[in-house]
Amino acid sequence: MESQPEHFLSLPLVSKSEESAALPLVLNVVAKYWGEDIVPQAAETKGSAMIDGIMLAESRGFSSYIYKSSIKDLKKRVDQGIPPVVIMPGIQGTVQHAMVVSGYNSEERRMLTYVPEPGTVGAIPESKFEQDWEQDDMTAIIIVPADMKDLLKNDSLKFVKSNRVCFEAEGLRQRGRINDAIEKLRDATELDADNSQAWCLLAGMYNETNSDQAIPCYERTIKLNPKYYLAYRGLGNFYLKKKDYSLAEAYYSKAMGVNPTRFGPIYKNRAIARMQLNNNQGAKEDLAKYLEQTPAAEDRKSIEEALTQL
Repeated sequence: MESQPEHFLSLPLVSKSEESAALPLVLNVVAKYWGEDIVPQAAETKGSAMIDGIMLAESRGFSSYIYKSSIKDLKKRVDQGIPPVVIMPGIQGTVQHAMVVSGYNSEERRMLTYVPEPGTVGAIPESKFEQDWEQDDMTAIIIVPADMKDLLKNDSLKFVKSNRVCFEAEGLRQRGRINDAIEKLRDATELDADNSQAWCLLAGMYNETNSDQAIPCYERTIKLNPKYYLAYRGLGNFYLKKKDYSLAEAYYSKAMGVNPTRFGPIYKNRAIARMQLNNNQGAKEDLAKYLEQTPAAEDRKSIEEALTQL
C-alpha cells in the first residue's frame, strides 16, 4: 500500500521461523507490538494449543480476553491501539487459523490484516471478512499489558468466561485428556447456554468418543448459529463412522453450502459416502475437487488411481 490508512496499527515483522509450539506466530506479533519479546523457556515449549501461548503471555504480565466480537468491536480495539487476534476458517488441509487485525479502511470498507512479509498488508472486504468469521462464531482474542486492562473494564465482552473454558478444554484434548475436556465444556455450556462454540466443541469431544450425545450438541450448535461450518462437518463425520451414508452426504453438503473452499479433505469424505451410495460420478467429482483444493495431499497418487477406476 502506498500510504497507510488512518485506522492502522504498525505491527512488527515476525518470521515464521520465530513461531514455536508454545507461542503461536500471532501471539508473538502482538507481544512484540507491546514491546515484549516472549521467548519460551525450555520447560514451556511443550504446548501445542492457543491457550498455551495465551497462558505464557499471562505469565509475562499480560492480561487476555477471549470473547465473541463484531466488526464494530474490532474497529474500536484498533482505535484504542489494541491489535485483536481473530479465529478464521482455514484453507486446503487446515480447519482453522488465527490472524491479527491491523486496521481498517473506512472508505473501501475493508479489514486490514497482518501478513508476515515485509511491506505487505492483507485487505479483506468487510462483508467477506464477516461472512467467514461467522463460521467460527466471531471469536476474538485480546492480549494487553496488565496496566491497560482498565480500557476494557466497562465493556461487556460476550462469552468471555465460557470461551476461556473452551480454549482450556481444547488444550486438554490435545494432551489426550478427553474426559477432563468434556467436563470443562459441560461447565462452559452451563456458564453460557447460548455459546455455540462451547456446544460444537463438546459435540466434537463426544464424536471422538463415538458417543451419540454428539448429535444433540451439534444440533444445538446449528440452532444457535446456522453458519457453523464445523457442526455440519462434524455431523457428516459422525454419520460416516456410523455408516449412515445418506446423512453423512447430506451434512457434508450442508457444510460445503456454508463454505465450499474451507477444507479440501471434506470432499474426500463425501466421495466415500457417495461411493457407498453407488453415486460413482458424484464421488469422482468430489475426489477431483479434493485434489484441486488440497494440492499437497499425501495420498494424491492413490486418489489419482481411484479416479481412473471410477
